[in-house]
Amino acid sequence: KMLRVLEEKVIERVGDNRPIHIDARIISATNRNLKQLVEQGDFREDLFYRINVIPIMVPPLRERVGDIPLLADSFFRHIQLKNEKKIMGISNEAMELLMSYAWPGNVRELKSAFEYAFVTCQELVIQPYHFPPTVTDAQLSVKNTKNPLLNRADMKKKQLIEALESTGGNQSRAAEILGISRVTVWNRMKRYGITAQKKINS
Repeated sequence: KMLRVLEEKVIERVGDNRPIHIDARIISATNRNLKQLVEQGDFREDLFYRINVIPIMVPPLRERVGDIPLLADSFFRHIQLKNEKKIMGISNEAMELLMSYAWPGNVRELKSAFEYAFVTCQELVIQPYHFPPTVTDAQLSVKNTKNPLLNRADMKKKQLIEALESTGGNQSRAAEILGISRVTVWNRMKRYGITAQKKINS
């Protein structure tokens, strides 16, 4: 049926045999090698040549890292409009995570990662640990070779210590940096056994 639409520009409504002429242009996209599929006999050759009139090759997201901040901002704003949570933005650390990840699922995976982050985030700012484990674990395995067992809890602890060190132990200012409440900072300090003077262990 699709081939007939492309060749004759004619469609039929369900339950109706009368042809309806249309004036339309088909834009199709795939992450598969259709030429190879044709050679393997897994894709119709006649359909391939009908849709492959003006091919446009879009590089994978990992090869256009400069697009990630723009896409991230777009997805953030789009999801924010549909979400009742008062999430104000993305931390610099979270953006660094997005920029360092390979994104095998390309733009769709990036969008899904933001949808996941909005579900898990209970703070004012999205942090690295709010993204799916597939994203955070890949980043940790690359950037933390000295400590490959570093997990999401360790990441929270490390960020908290860094925030406290940068503010001279001021819990209120550390809370602002992390986009969380002062009570949350206090609870995490208690949970991880952190004092305001504690430094990150090597």
